[in-house]
Amino acid sequence: METESAERSSVNLRAKTAPGRAAAAVQRWPWYLQVLALWLAARLFSYAVLAATARFQPAGPWWDASPAYWDFINIWDAEWYFRIFSDGYPDSVPRDAAGNAVENEWAFYALFPMLVRALDAVTGLGWNVLAPVAATLAGFAAALVIYRLFRLRAGKGTAMWGVLFVAVFPVSPILQIPYAESLNLLLLAGALYLFLSGRYLTAIPVVALMCLSRPVGVPFALAVGLVLVVRFLRRGQVPFPAGQAWRLTVLTAAAGFSALAWPVIAWAATSDIRAYTDTESAWRFGDLVPFKPWLTMSQHLLGPLFGPVALVVLVAGAALYLMSPPVRRLGLELQLWCASYLLYLLVFLNPQTSTFRLLLPLFPLALATAWLSRSRAYRGTVAVAFAVLQIVWVVWLWRWTQLPGGGDYPP
Repeated sequence: METESAERSSVNLRAKTAPGRAAAAVQRWPWYLQVLALWLAARLFSYAVLAATARFQPAGPWWDASPAYWDFINIWDAEWYFRIFSDGYPDSVPRDAAGNAVENEWAFYALFPMLVRALDAVTGLGWNVLAPVAATLAGFAAALVIYRLFRLRAGKGTAMWGVLFVAVFPVSPILQIPYAESLNLLLLAGALYLFLSGRYLTAIPVVALMCLSRPVGVPFALAVGLVLVVRFLRRGQVPFPAGQAWRLTVLTAAAGFSALAWPVIAWAATSDIRAYTDTESAWRFGDLVPFKPWLTMSQHLLGPLFGPVALVVLVAGAALYLMSPPVRRLGLELQLWCASYLLYLLVFLNPQTSTFRLLLPLFPLALATAWLSRSRAYRGTVAVAFAVLQIVWVVWLWRWTQLPGGGDYPP
C-alpha cells in the first residue's frame, strides 16, 4: 500500500511539474525562436477570430455571405492597396463638380503595394496570396526587432511580456491583413532601435522607407529634433560629443525631408501641389484644420459644453500618463516618440473608429504597461483582456454591417 501510494504521489508530482518542465524547455530556446513562437500563437488566435467572424458575415459590398478567410481580409483599405498594386496612382487628383478632391489612391503610401508588386513580378502568385503573406511576414520580422528594442531598456522576461502585449493588442489582427501597418511597424521599430543605439546615420535609409509606408514621418522627425535639443541643453550634465551631435543633426534633417517625400511625390506626379492634402481632406468632409476635428467630434458626441471639457480631460490624462514613472523608464527617445506621435494625432487626425488602429505606433507603451506590475496575474489579465478586445474589434469594425444611413464604421 505504501509503495502504491508513493507511486501515485510520484505520478501526480510529475503531472504537476510537466507544464513547468515544458516552460523550462521553451526558456532554453534561442530568444528569436521564443519570440516567433509567441507571435505565431497570437496570429493563429487572430486567424481564428477573423475566420469565425467571416462565417457569420452577411453579404456585403465585396462578397457574398460567409466569405472565405482570404476574401474576408481583402476589404476596406486593402481594396485601395490592391488598386495601387494593379493600376498604380492616377495622373491627376479626381475631383467633383465643385472642384473638391474625391477619395483616391494618393491617400495611401506606395511602399507596401509596390513591394507586393515586386514579389508578384518574381513569383506570379498574385495579390490574394502575396499581400497577406507579405503583411504577415513583416509582422514576424517586426516582433523580432521590437524584442531587441525592448531589451535595450528591460530584462528578457519583461521584454517578452511587452512583445506579447503588442502581439495581442486589440487591433493586432491588422498585422496579418493586406494593410501597410505591419511593414510600417517593422520599419518604425527598426528606426527606433537604431536611434536608441546611437546609429544615427545607419537609421537614415530605414527612416526614408518608413516615411513611404505610412504617415509617421512628421512625428518621428519631431521626436528626433526634440532629443537633439534636449541633449544639447543637458550637455553640461550628460556629455554630448560633437560627433554624436552632428550625426543626430543629420538624422533630424533627413527625417524632416523624408516626412515630406510622399506629398512631394504626389505633387510631382500630378502637377498639383495640394494633391496629397486635398486627397486627405476627401475623407474628412472638410479642410485640414489643425485640432478642429477633435473639437468637432467631442461636441458631436457629448454636446457643446461637455465635449470640450472631456477633450481637455483626455489630453491632460494623456500628458500625465506620458510623464508617469513607467513611461519615463522607456528613456528620453521613446518617451518623446510617444509624445510626438500623440501630438501629431491631436493636431491632424480626424477622430473616428479608425483611430484605434492608428494607436499601433505607440507600441513602446506596451513595455511601460508590463512595468506597471511584475505580477503574472496582472500581466496575464492584460494579455487576456487584449485578446478579448480583438474579438470586439473584429466583430464591431472589421465585419461589414449595413448602417441605416448607408455604409459602416471603418476599422
